[in-house]
Amino acid sequence: MMTLNRVMLAGNLTRDPELRRTPNGTPVAVFGLAARERFSTRQGDAREDVCFVDVEVWGRQAELCGQHLTKGAPAFVDGRLRSDRWEDKTTGQRRSRLLVKADRVQFLNRARGGERTAGPDGDSAGEQGRRGYGSGPGDDRRVA
Repeated sequence: MMTLNRVMLAGNLTRDPELRRTPNGTPVAVFGLAARERFSTRQGDAREDVCFVDVEVWGRQAELCGQHLTKGAPAFVDGRLRSDRWEDKTTGQRRSRLLVKADRVQFLNRARGGERTAGPDGDSAGEQGRRGYGSGPGDDRRVA
């Protein structure tokens, strides 16, 4: 049986990226993203549903996200769904959450809503991801 784990979201950051490093120095950024879905009810009333998701980015792309993205910034994320499990140090309870492990993050323009083609260093995070910076280490590595 074939399986597929692919997620593509466009939305706005709900908080600034938190940039950390693994014990071996690999950069990891985590940020929240709000993706809106607009629809109409059967009665014709306009509605909006918002999905809030955490996004994890590795490598050079994580550094770029930490430098150039801020709360409220629009972004496109292409990645896969991952389950994260841990034990709460305060309560001792087992916790879990779903997050998107990004293979590619594209910065979008705030004014026009289009893709930003180049960042201050000449590459968008999307270009970095296509060149291989977006691939992170395996899920067994933890952030310091």
